[in-house]
Amino acid sequence: MKVVMQSNTFKKLLTGLSFLFIFSISLSAQEGDAINGKKLFNVNCAACHKLDKKVIGPALKGISEKRENAWLQSWIKDNNALRASGDQDAIDLFNEYNGMPMTAYPQLSEQDINDILAYTDDKPAVAETATATTQTVDPKVAVGKKIFQANCAACHKLDKKLIGPALGNMADRRDDAWLKSWIKDNNALRASGDQEAIDIFKEYNGMPMTAFPQLSDEDLDAIIAYTTAGDVKKVATTQVGETDNIAKPRGSTAWMSYLVIFVLLLVVIWIYIASNNTFLKIVATVFVLLTGTYVLFDTLMDIGIDQDYQPIQPIAFSHTIHAGDNKIDCEYCHSSAKNSKTSGIPSVNVCMNCHKSISEYTGPTTSDKDKAFYDAEIHKIYDAIGWDADKLAYKENYEQKPIKWVRIHNLPDFVYYNHSQHVTVAGLKCQKCHGPVETMDEVYQFSPLTMGWCLDCHKETNVDLKGNEYYAKIHEELAKKFGVEKVTIAQLGGKECGKCHY
Repeated sequence: MKVVMQSNTFKKLLTGLSFLFIFSISLSAQEGDAINGKKLFNVNCAACHKLDKKVIGPALKGISEKRENAWLQSWIKDNNALRASGDQDAIDLFNEYNGMPMTAYPQLSEQDINDILAYTDDKPAVAETATATTQTVDPKVAVGKKIFQANCAACHKLDKKLIGPALGNMADRRDDAWLKSWIKDNNALRASGDQEAIDIFKEYNGMPMTAFPQLSDEDLDAIIAYTTAGDVKKVATTQVGETDNIAKPRGSTAWMSYLVIFVLLLVVIWIYIASNNTFLKIVATVFVLLTGTYVLFDTLMDIGIDQDYQPIQPIAFSHTIHAGDNKIDCEYCHSSAKNSKTSGIPSVNVCMNCHKSISEYTGPTTSDKDKAFYDAEIHKIYDAIGWDADKLAYKENYEQKPIKWVRIHNLPDFVYYNHSQHVTVAGLKCQKCHGPVETMDEVYQFSPLTMGWCLDCHKETNVDLKGNEYYAKIHEELAKKFGVEKVTIAQLGGKECGKCHY
């Protein structure tokens, strides 16, 4: 009997431990990985949501505290089915956002969604701040990288096949003498009967590589050193307890005006109630009428002025990366600015001129936008035009999707403005009106674009006479008329109403 009791006790203990083990596994499965969740969030959710503020959809910070996990799982996987089931929360949310359904994500697993929820529950006050340190770079590698990017990057990558083969660690596969002969003149190397050169030529369907006889042996040594060392990686050291150094929006000072008006109104009311002086009452009445007229006129004059307007775009195109870091000229994408009334919206084909070869992002990242986020934005371009990044070819019979960019700068219909007149004839830089776009991650309307702002520019800008006989002749006549050495655009007719309104 005693032995039986010990056996039962042992079985109960073993059963209890097994239950605890299984329960702990189930809990760990529900717990999310915030790091993986951030990657999934940036790829799937960041186009419509932010953690701290409403974008297209609601802010998602702490969403798991507002909804049950099972509901969130059902909503994210298929919100349409959840709404069709009669779930009132789903129906209310659908109505709140004007009947705009959220994209369904049936491909996300339960663990994927838990990871995303773990990321949305992160507390930014104790967020980890990454401080980047860089490895020491061999000067030869740095030189080789520049030569590689100038001559080789259009057809090759280090880590994967592009038009030509991946070139990472190519010195481990071929000796230096052969590589130098191949790069300088692969046609001559093949003509000499070199079997390896002939095999590579056949492997790539008889497409010869461009010869580079202008590269010296030192240049080639640098290229080989770069392909061996690769790109320098950033090593992150973590500091806990610091908040992200995020620029805060400038606070409004409108409350000061409201406060002054409120105080003045109190004074006027006090005069009417406490004073029997008729003159003071008349002065107060005139003051109220004049102030009211000024406020009304000032308010009316602000209608249609959209300075600082910054809408959310369907693709997170960064002018900082393209016009700033990579020095792409504005007129490469907005090619009609120099010949047309409008600057034009670049077609997806213009994007693909570069992004056929650039399928991933290798630049600096932030806590909000990591590499996965930028890679996903590039692939939105591929999805629009139908580009297969693996096969490096356009998909056959693919129905292309337009990218619905949101217009930012929009003059009234009764205003005529010609980009070519300003860009080609006047020689103005785009930044004159659009501000420092090369520093803008998200473009916004920099200038007020009011009539007064345009006229001020016309009054200050002198006429450019270089290579223009017509302007030289009329300038001489107008200079005598106005008694000046240099005639401004305004004196040339830039203040005439018919120039912009007809």
